[in-house]
Amino acid sequence: MTDSAALLNKHSFVELGARQRAKALLDAGTFRELLDPFQRVMSPWLERQGVVPQADDGVVIAKGSLDGLPVVIAAIEGAFQGGSLGEVGGAKIAGALELAAEDNRNGIPTRAVLLLETGGVRLQEANLGLAAIADIHAAIVDLQQYQPVVGVVAGSVGCFGGMSIAAALCSYLLVTQEARLGLNGPQVIEQEAGIEEYDSRDRPFIWSLTGGEQRFNSGLVDRYVGDDVAQIRQQVGELLQQGLPAQPRSQRAEWFLQRLGSLNTDRQIEPAVVRDLYQGERS
Repeated sequence: MTDSAALLNKHSFVELGARQRAKALLDAGTFRELLDPFQRVMSPWLERQGVVPQADDGVVIAKGSLDGLPVVIAAIEGAFQGGSLGEVGGAKIAGALELAAEDNRNGIPTRAVLLLETGGVRLQEANLGLAAIADIHAAIVDLQQYQPVVGVVAGSVGCFGGMSIAAALCSYLLVTQEARLGLNGPQVIEQEAGIEEYDSRDRPFIWSLTGGEQRFNSGLVDRYVGDDVAQIRQQVGELLQQGLPAQPRSQRAEWFLQRLGSLNTDRQIEPAVVRDLYQGERS
């Protein structure tokens, strides 16, 4: 197959909406949505602030199977309010993870996949959103006693804020070249530190620090794949089959701190320096 033919046969995952992404990962005919838009479970706070709500609050929860394994998928819609999480959307994700853990306690080995397209907490809901994200963190840790939780950051919103902590808590993380992953988004850093420190319009610079390839080379994610539905589905399936990691990344704080401590922060740190720092992670 020629390069052009291979390109034409690819099916972009990044261009899909949250519901389409969940369907694309699950085995054909097994997709079943929980609290779908017809249930009208949405934020009660947005309309009061002049923001049009969405019937699913920007979060799709689906149950089904992936390569025959029982799976629950929580997909965040990046096109709605930048994928921000409020009380309802956050509760949907936390509740789905809690039910998956309960499944495992009842002998049903349900795994979880989080499709993370989010800027973090929804500012219009402030503390309610923060509390919901904290519940998600606790639910991930609970479920990981039994089965892996796989996080996917595909693009184009990326994964930031409190949900970047959720990503770090996942058993495994998969990213594309289009993905970005960081605690604070570019605009926030520029606002606080100034444009001289961080120009949010300098896309090559941003991706060189928080882009998918750099995060993979820095040992902060486990798989780096192209923007293709088939590739992503295959990789997610492999990670689910792999079972729990010997030591979750979230329990390796000392390892990361030692390497960070070796950096000379008196001068500008180049992306290549960070890559070299974590070279041994993959050897």
